[in-house]
Amino acid sequence: MADKKNKIQESAPLSPAELKTGLRLALEKRAKLAFQHKVTPLKNPMELRHLRREIARLKTRISIKEAAK
Repeated sequence: MADKKNKIQESAPLSPAELKTGLRLALEKRAKLAFQHKVTPLKNPMELRHLRREIARLKTRISIKEAAK
């Protein structure tokens, strides 16, 4: 659990614009993987779960930064 907090704190200096860019890229990647998974199963379907959770983390960090303004 402490490792996850450290990962979040390590990338904390990103600006909201950079976070939104990362979010957009992650959403695009998730959409491509989801489509690809529907057509033919992925070798590692856990990638979808990891991306979904990363998207949630990015959204949380964006909302925290915007609330701090």
